[in-house]
Amino acid sequence: MCDRRSAVSLLVASVVALGLLGGCGSTEVTPPPTFAPLVTPSPTPTSTASPSAAPVETSDPDDESVASETPAIGFTPGPSGQPAPTAAYARLPGEPDPALTPGSLNPSVTQATIGTTICTSGWTATIRPPSSYTDKLKTTQIGLYGYSDKSSASYEEDHLISLELGGNPTDPKNLWPEPYTVTLADGTETGAHVKDAFESKLKSQVCAGKLTLADAQAEIGDHWVHYYLSIP
Repeated sequence: MCDRRSAVSLLVASVVALGLLGGCGSTEVTPPPTFAPLVTPSPTPTSTASPSAAPVETSDPDDESVASETPAIGFTPGPSGQPAPTAAYARLPGEPDPALTPGSLNPSVTQATIGTTICTSGWTATIRPPSSYTDKLKTTQIGLYGYSDKSSASYEEDHLISLELGGNPTDPKNLWPEPYTVTLADGTETGAHVKDAFESKLKSQVCAGKLTLADAQAEIGDHWVHYYLSIP
C-alpha cells in the first residue's frame, strides 16, 4: 500500500517538474513589425483647356503699307493746314528735308474729333490718295531730294505726319520719298518701316488718352528720329 502511494507521489512530482522545466525554457516571440502599405499618388491630370484666343487687333494697319486701299471719293489734291514749326535740331539720317517737307495737317482731325476719325478703325482708308497720284509725286520728289538711287522701289512715298495722326493726305508738303534702308552712324535703323512702327505706337497712345494729338504730331514731324531715339 505504501509502495503504491509512493509511486503515485513520484509520478505527480515528475509531471510537476516537467511542467516547470517547460515554462523555464519557453521564449517570447516578437511579432514582425507592421508597415503601412505604400501608396503611389495618382498623376495630376494635365489640363486640356484651349489657350485663350489672342486679342483681335482693332487698330489700323501701318499707315503707308496698304497699297490696295481705295482712295476717298471726290479726291482733290491740294494743301490744307500747316503744323507749327519744329525745334531747330540738326537733321539725322531718316529725317526729311524741312525745306521740302515741312509737314501739313488735316483740319478735320482735332483733339475733339479723334473719336470719329483716327481712332475709328478703317478711317484712314476713306482719305488715302490713289497710288496714281503718290507714285507720280514720288518720282518728282526723288529728283528734288537729290538721291543718287533713282529707283522708286527704294522709297516709300510717306506722309510725314501720318494719316493716322491727322496728317494731310494730299499736300505735297506732307509727302516725301522716305528711304526704306537708312541707318545712323552706329548702324541704328531709321528707315521707313521704323517710322511706321513709331506712328502706330503714337496713335495707340493718343487714342488711349496718354498723349495729346498735338504732341504726337510734333514727335512724328521733321525730327521724328530725335524723338524716337530720345536724342537731344
